[in-house]
Amino acid sequence: MFERFTDEARRVVGRAGQESAELRHGYVGTEHLLLAILAEPEDPAVRVLVEAGLDREEARRAVLRLLGEGGDAQALASIGVDLEAVREAVESVFGEGALDAPPKDGPRRRGWFRSEGRAARSPFTAPARKALELSLRESLRLKSGHIAVGHLLLGVVREGEGLGARVITGHGLDPEAVRRGVEAALG
Repeated sequence: MFERFTDEARRVVGRAGQESAELRHGYVGTEHLLLAILAEPEDPAVRVLVEAGLDREEARRAVLRLLGEGGDAQALASIGVDLEAVREAVESVFGEGALDAPPKDGPRRRGWFRSEGRAARSPFTAPARKALELSLRESLRLKSGHIAVGHLLLGVVREGEGLGARVITGHGLDPEAVRRGVEAALG
């Protein structure tokens, strides 16, 4: 499927992993796809959202409002546990790096849906995989011959259940109106 992606669409999928890492989420969801899509404001399909007032910063604020930043330190701090103090205490008894994950031995699996040990390649959630699959279906339905950024946006909108779609509708946008606008932008 990824051989059909334009360079821009591939960049968006890669950037979705970066968005996830920046937010310290351990997965790539439709919200990360949406943020990565919105990082391409010059794309005609993306302009449909931007002109309706939903830009990357607004979407990021909505994601943070709905999910917050990930990370164990924040969760533990919210109940009064200082993770750094715990780490220091454990390392003073068991040695430096005692809490670090052991190195993985053996072959590493590669691919778009597998983590490669880098935050930029976080695993995709089921809704995100569905949105990517739907982007292919949208491309085929529109007889495009490739998957562009607009098709990715159509996939997020059509998936409808993920946080990406919720951010769009939460901004007061009608999914069908967004769909029509993106289809017109795709030509």
